Amino acid sequence: MRRRKAKQHIILPDPKFKDIQVTKFVNNLMLAGKKSTAFSIFYDAIGIVGEKSGEETNGLDVFRKALVNITPGVEVKSRRVGGATYQIPTPVRDSRKDSMAMKWLIGYARKRNEKTMSEKLAAEILAASKEEGAAYKKKEDTHRMAEANKAFSHFRF
Repeated sequence: MRRRKAKQHIILPDPKFKDIQVTKFVNNLMLAGKKSTAFSIFYDAIGIVGEKSGEETNGLDVFRKALVNITPGVEVKSRRVGGATYQIPTPVRDSRKDSMAMKWLIGYARKRNEKTMSEKLAAEILAASKEEGAAYKKKEDTHRMAEANKAFSHFRF
């Protein structure tokens, strides 16, 4: 490649749990630069998850389990070969896996019907940790699409 590699941004851990993954999630959750609002939504959601999941687990462990459950392993990319477009299954690199899982979780939480965003996020986190819900279904659909197009994997670029 001609251009130099992009410099990695340093992401500081969040103030409550001291976790970098939480900060990345909150950065995806944030709208219009309102980071403190995004943090309060996330912390409220984790509190709700902790209450609903029971005394033996804390909300952050359920959140991590939910992210692991909805993290995709493969995705399909379009590739044009000889006038036809093929959906080619390709493995996903680690940083993109995390990003896709977080964006799916937030996107499907926003579409839910609960009253506040923290309740929506908590409900989607609980559903994903139990391997159900819209974000988990999106992962399953992605894997199913890759499995169906496995025959075109020799076109991989």
